[in-house]
Amino acid sequence: MHFSRLVASSLSLVACTCMLAGCGDDKASAPTASAPSSNAHKVGIVQLVEHPALDAANRGIVDALAKRGVAVTIDQQNAQADQSNLANIAARFINHKTEVIFAIATPAAQVMANATDQTPIVATAVTDFEIAKLVKRNDHPGTNVTGASDMNPVAAQLDLIMKIVPSAKTIGTIYNSSEINSHRQIELFKEELARYPVKLVERTVSSVNDVQQTAQSMIGEVDAIYVPTDNIIASAMPVLTKITHRARIPVITGEEGPLQGGGLATVGVDYYALGKIAGEMGADILEGKSKPADMPIRHQTNFKVKINEKVMEALGIRIDPELLKTAEHVRY
Repeated sequence: MHFSRLVASSLSLVACTCMLAGCGDDKASAPTASAPSSNAHKVGIVQLVEHPALDAANRGIVDALAKRGVAVTIDQQNAQADQSNLANIAARFINHKTEVIFAIATPAAQVMANATDQTPIVATAVTDFEIAKLVKRNDHPGTNVTGASDMNPVAAQLDLIMKIVPSAKTIGTIYNSSEINSHRQIELFKEELARYPVKLVERTVSSVNDVQQTAQSMIGEVDAIYVPTDNIIASAMPVLTKITHRARIPVITGEEGPLQGGGLATVGVDYYALGKIAGEMGADILEGKSKPADMPIRHQTNFKVKINEKVMEALGIRIDPELLKTAEHVRY
């Protein structure tokens, strides 16, 4: 996910240092705090902003390091969606001689990479590392950056929309105009639309304050709405779905997190799983097994349809029984 200024924020940083000593592999687990060890590796985690997807990626990193048994002292930092905070965090990590930096979301990775070309950086919640100019090539980074991509199965997401609303003639999409990763996903979505006789209504926003009016402008125009993985939309899902629910318009999302804000369904990436992949890659670097320049960008390969039963009931939508049978049911 790419950066956008979601809120005007002061330079308050959320920081904690913790020693990992046996966290489990449960999605709900949190790092266990204990006294730092003198021989532990210094690791920094910088997260762009708090929302379910990025929080899940953070947990995945922490749990993967713990499962590998790597002795680490973690400096947890949250930029609160503020660019100046990211620059300060980068300086902090460099000054503290952090051995590996984990960056969660594209802007966090970009600021870290601009600050150092020496410290290994493992990023996640980045759609295309090459387009984001973090690596020379996704299959052979050639820089101090590597990580796990959150590229979506866009074709499968469109197919899911058409299974849920087979009579759809117009699909709407809303995303942040500044997010290069969102643009990339919508480009792919447009290419896939050629397979269906469906029109696309495209709207962009520049802040969470734009979402309500933009969503309202689509009512009466669209039969369903698709939102890619996008930090503004992820943060503003309750605002969006308050409007779409009243109009009985389903919102299909790029990943599970926005289902918690009222999305109906997804067949998307699992940010906890992506965090675990990034954590494993970081562990390999700490153990001297590999270097970022030689570590191809990794991807999630298995995807599962998830349907929010609570929203399905609220919208009064009938979904094909075969799809319901194979999908994972959640209630948010």
